[in-house]
Formats: sequence, structure tokens, C-alpha cells
Amino acid sequence: MFHKKIIILIVGFLFTLSCYSQEKFTLSGTVTDIKNNETLIGVNIYIPEIKSSTTTNEYGFYSITLPAANYTVLISYIGFQTVSEQIELSESTKMNFGLSESGEMLREVVIKDTNKSSNIRSPEMSVNRLSISSIKKMPVVLGEVDVIKSLLLLPGVTNAGEGASGFNVRGGGADQNLILLDEATIFNSSHVFGFFSVFNPDAIKDLKLYKGGIPANFGGRASSVLDIYQKDGNSKSFHASGGIGLISSRLLLEGPIVKDKGSFLIGGRSSYAHLFLKLSESTKDNTAYFYDLNAKLSYKLNPNNNLYFSGYFGRDVFSINDSFSNIYGNTTLNLRWNHLFSDKLFSNFSMIYSDYYYGLDLDFIGFKWDSGIENYNIKYDFKNYISDKFKLNYGINAIYYSFNPGRISPTDSDSAINPDQLDKKYAFEPALYVSAEHEISKKIAVTYGLRYSMFYRLGESTLNLYADNNPVVFNTEQQIYEKATPTGTQFYDKNKVIKSFNNLEPRLAVSYQFNDNNALKASYNRMTQYLQLISNTSSPTPLDIWMPSDKYIQPQLADQVALGYFKNFNDNMYSLEVETYYKKIKNRLDYIDGADLIANDAIEQVILNGRMRSYGLELMLRKNEGRLNGWISYTLSKSEQQTPGRTPEESGINNGDWYNSAYDKTHNLAVTAAYQKNDKWSFGANFALQTGQPVTYPTGQYTYLGVVIPSYGLRNENRLPAYHHLDVSATLTPTANQGRNWKGEWVFSIYNLYNRKNAASINFSQNLDTGVNEAVKTSIFGIVPAVSYNFKF
Repeated sequence: MFHKKIIILIVGFLFTLSCYSQEKFTLSGTVTDIKNNETLIGVNIYIPEIKSSTTTNEYGFYSITLPAANYTVLISYIGFQTVSEQIELSESTKMNFGLSESGEMLREVVIKDTNKSSNIRSPEMSVNRLSISSIKKMPVVLGEVDVIKSLLLLPGVTNAGEGASGFNVRGGGADQNLILLDEATIFNSSHVFGFFSVFNPDAIKDLKLYKGGIPANFGGRASSVLDIYQKDGNSKSFHASGGIGLISSRLLLEGPIVKDKGSFLIGGRSSYAHLFLKLSESTKDNTAYFYDLNAKLSYKLNPNNNLYFSGYFGRDVFSINDSFSNIYGNTTLNLRWNHLFSDKLFSNFSMIYSDYYYGLDLDFIGFKWDSGIENYNIKYDFKNYISDKFKLNYGINAIYYSFNPGRISPTDSDSAINPDQLDKKYAFEPALYVSAEHEISKKIAVTYGLRYSMFYRLGESTLNLYADNNPVVFNTEQQIYEKATPTGTQFYDKNKVIKSFNNLEPRLAVSYQFNDNNALKASYNRMTQYLQLISNTSSPTPLDIWMPSDKYIQPQLADQVALGYFKNFNDNMYSLEVETYYKKIKNRLDYIDGADLIANDAIEQVILNGRMRSYGLELMLRKNEGRLNGWISYTLSKSEQQTPGRTPEESGINNGDWYNSAYDKTHNLAVTAAYQKNDKWSFGANFALQTGQPVTYPTGQYTYLGVVIPSYGLRNENRLPAYHHLDVSATLTPTANQGRNWKGEWVFSIYNLYNRKNAASINFSQNLDTGVNEAVKTSIFGIVPAVSYNFKF
């Protein structure tokens, strides 16, 4: 009944608003790259006569409803030439636009936003978009262009250290980030345990990071959303691009299936560092490499219907002397149908499959381990362009999960290992949402919405039962937490509901524009995360397990408020963004001391329920134009957790006080710059400085049976040394021969120019020679020079 009331309310609201706007006419169409018919996301369509604007959606479609009159239409997009058209709007009109690049793609380092004051007018805040051309100019480790590493140069974004996988946003965990590739969930965004990301930059069209003010169509994570779209492919002519580096190479092919109607894109990337291992006798039987494939088919059935089929497949492979092997990676598939009901109503229907697999073979022990998570997602999204002042977004989605916490099987008949399957888990997560983009006046613009999410933990499954429904008990004599002994078990049949949850998630963002160059913005959003990553490391590893909420694991509830000031000056040559935020999260898990998480079929016995909070101040100053451009970002922040005792007798963690979370970085400074000297040479530099991550050091020691054992202090009360490095690059673009389509460039880079030995970890152990406990620092990289060659034809 509740669902029916929501649907009736939405339909009635739509009808009322449609009637209100019937006296006006609609200008609509798509905006593409004129060279390849690639649709462009976020293009600004601006009507200066009435200071009204709109932007293209994820599929290049726009719609704006205006009173009948003569207008100038300005179409502008980052890195493309602005187009100006005069129109007489006396009836609803469909008009498609093609934009030309402002420079050759390989040479482009422009981060200039030609959408004059669009960042001021829009209520959107806590959002960062990076162009792929800018990312490709950033110096990176081993010369490998990396999408995730580029995010670390933005305010409010950090990681757990050098070589660590994932990223942390505004003090949240890496598992609290929703990462989407063509709408499909990516559960592990890293290759080689964090050294490289899974995203091939040649295949990426657009990426957007939401740190706050998250729209209602997104849900399922507590901290952020990274929304990435792949290119559609060139529907005009065949082209290829790629690059050759020290440890990996890549190749992307694209071209028409039917000219101007259908296109294909296929890209591959592979590392070959394992080939160098064969040169050494001691490592010739070892293997370490990764590869991934991107593919997409696009077809325009008619002006109102488009089909897309996209996919991603990636794997990491490690083996040592045929006695140990490890394979893990992501697989995604997505079939999408765009339909235009009218010039005001756009829809997208998606059927999505996503899988994360982790496999481990230990031949010297004689067993094989497999685990993973699959989900099947159906989405139907609508965007209704009611008027030039009001747009409505609404939709539904439903996700079915299958969790495999782990399966152990013997590798051969001689193995002493008995087959075992940890209890599989299933869940269903439906949701519906509605949101509005509303320009209330020339100074005030608002985005508001509501998401209603549900979650059902399903059988077939067996759950432990405990006295007082409590799987963790507190030993008052030793003042420690211990596993409770189950009093029995309960079996749930297939698709039987074990536990259900539902949550309303309001979203609000508002902008007050003082003038064309100054605005004050504020936002609030609630997010619900029904999945928990079971890990006691600060950086996700492939062995970590995703678990659904159930009768013992509550969903995380995150509330975030943010306030920001935005200013453009010197005719938009410079822009300043200042934001402050406060985020609190309920039901954030932490673990009892000595918790064993690997192959644990009763994980509820080692977890405690707590809460988390983070707050901070972010500043970002950009230079948008000229030969020299880039930005400076700085974040002052705090991220804390609290796990109090459940009764007055319990101590909780750290005596129930607030303590540093594993993601707390007090200071985070990043500087990035790009300089275009001439048509041949361009230069780039990055500098990063972060407070060291929290760790727990020993505070004393004791001797047991002749062995010196360290005793540890309060959790996360110490820190690693500060993390910092400087990276530089130089790009040489040789003059292309006339009549040749081949274009190339050489990229020379040095990572960690002054050879800083950043601490990835500090371990304490007993020196076997002296018998004294000592601290041993582990560093991943020193100075790393690299060269790569990029090409296109």
C-alpha cells in the first residue's frame, strides 16, 4: 500500500507540472563529438537572453522548455570549441549539435571549463569531474596512467598509503565508496594489490566523484559515488589508440558497424613484468601479471531508441614455483535501452551483471580456495524536463546478491584437506527514488529528492542462535571480549526472509547566487549501506569478504551536511571552492582483539557495533586557462570511531572513547600543474603531502616461556611518519608528417623525484641475533623513472 501511494503521488505531481508548462515550447536533441559521433556528457546549453541553462545527461540528451521567442543558444564543453546558434522558437524543435575539439587529443592539457559560471549557478556541490586528457598528463608510478591515483589529488580524498588499494573519501572506508563502470558495480578497483587501477584510460569517456550532495538515484554506500562511463565507439570511421610502457601496454580499437548508426569499441591492456622474472634462475617459475578487456556495442535503432551493450573483464594472476597461485578480478555486463517518449521525457532501462571472484591454490598444502560476490541488477530511470526551471528524475532498481564467503576443496586425491563450503548467503535490495532540479529564482536553485531503499536477507542459509541473541560476550574478569557459544541453529529455506530492513533517504542541495561569480551552497544527504566489508586492514585486499546485513549485522546509516562557498574571478581564469562538512555513520563495525576473519563461518562472534564521525574543511584553488594551469587542494579533517560497551560493565574498544579511524588524515595537501611550452613540449608535476595513517604500536613487553612478546597500547593512538612525494613528467609530441594519420607522443616521468622512503608499514619483532625488539620500516617505492609511448591513428 505504501508503494502504491508513492506511485500515485509521483504520477499526480507529473501531471500537474506538465499542465503548468503546456504554453511553452521545447528545444531538445543530442550533443556529440563531430569527429566520431561520441555523445558528450555534461555539455552546457545556455540561453543568455533569459539566463537559463541545462546540461546533457549520461547519453548526451538535453531538453529545455522556453517561451516562444528568438534566442541565442551557446553550447560549451571542456576541451571543445563553443558553438553559438540563433533560433526562432515558435514550436517544439529537435536540434542536434556536433562539437569540435579545441586541440588534438594527444596534446590536450586544457582543464578550462568554458561553461561560464556553471559552477556558480548549479546547486551541485562536493562533486569533482576530471577529464581523461588531464589524467593522462599526470606523472604516475612506472608510467602507468591511473584513474584512481588521480582522485588522490582532489580535496577530501586520501588512501591508506603507497601501494594500497582503494581510496578514502572524507574519512570513510574504501568499502563505503560505490564504484560504477557503465552502471555496473566494481567491487575491487585495483590491480596488483593497489599499485594500478582496473580502469583503462583509453576506454573512459567521463568520470565523476560525488563526495556529498549525492543524487537520489544513487544508493548502497555510505561515503561516495564514483560514476564512470566508457566511450561508445566511433560510428564514422575506424581508429586505434594505445600505448607502450615499461611494464604494460594497451590497445583500443573502435569503428562503425553501420556508419552513423552503430559502433563498436574493444580495448585490451596487459602487463608483462612477469617476463622479466624468467631472466632469473631463482624466479623463472614465478608469475605476476594482470590483464583486462573493455568492450562496447552501440546501435541507434531510430531517433527515439538506442541500444548499448558493454562489458569489462579483468584478472590478476600470481604464482610462485607452482606451489602457490592466486587469481582474482571483476566481470561486468550491461545491456541498456534508451527510449525517448517525447521531447521532455527520456528513459533508460538497464540489465546489469557484476561479479567479483577470488581464487587461491596452495599446492604445497593441497587445497584450493574460491570466494566471491555476484549481483544481478535491473534499473529503469526516467528524466522529465518539465520546464526550463524544473526537471524531475525518478526510477526504480532491484539488485539480487549471491555471496560465496569461501569454498575449500582438495587439489588432488592425495590431499588431506576435506571439502568444505562456508554458508552461502543471498539478499535482495530493491529501491525507488524521485528527485527534482528546481530553479526557484534567478538567485536560488535547489535539488531535492527522496530514495526509499529496502533490503531482504534471504535463505537458503543456517544461522547460529545465541543466548540473549548475543554472539559476543564480555569476560569481566579478564576485561576482554570473547566468542559466544551457539545454543543452536536455525535453517531458512531458499528465498525465505531471514531479516528485512527499509529506510528513507532524503537528499537536498541548495545554491544561493550572490552574482555571476559568487555563490553559497549547502547540502544534506542520508545514505544506507546494507553490505559490510569484513576486513581488519586499512586497505582492502582480495581476500576480504563482503557480507549482507542480517539479524546480527545492522546496515550502516550515514548522514552528511556540507556548506560551501564558490567564487570565480579574473573572468573565470581562477576558481575557488571552500567546503566544510560533518558526517556521522551509525552501525560501523569494528573487531574484537584477536579477531580471526579468514574462513570464519560465524563472523558475528568477532564483531562489535559502533559509530563513526568525520568532519573537515576543504579548499581548492584552480587556474583554468593559459599555458600553465592546475590546482592546489588542501584538507584539514578528522575521522573517528567509537565502540562503547553495551552495558556499564563492558569496556568497549579504547574504554569506549572516540579513537582515530584507520582513515584519519589530519592534513592532506596536493598540488598539480600542467604547462604547455609549445606544440611539441608539455610538462606536468604533482606534489602530495599527507599526515601518516593511524597505527597501533607496542607500549611494553613481557616474557613468556623465554620469548619476548610486545604488548600493545590503545587502538590507533600512534601514526606512521608523514607521507609525501614529488612527481614530474615531460611529454614530447613530434611533428606529424603531412598526409599521415599516425599521431604519437613520448611521455617521460619520474615518480618520487627526491627518493622519499615513505613507510607502508612499521613492524615490531624480536631480533634473532640480539634478542632485542626492534621496529622495521617497509617502503614500497623510492625514485622510479619511466618512459611510455602513446599513439593513435
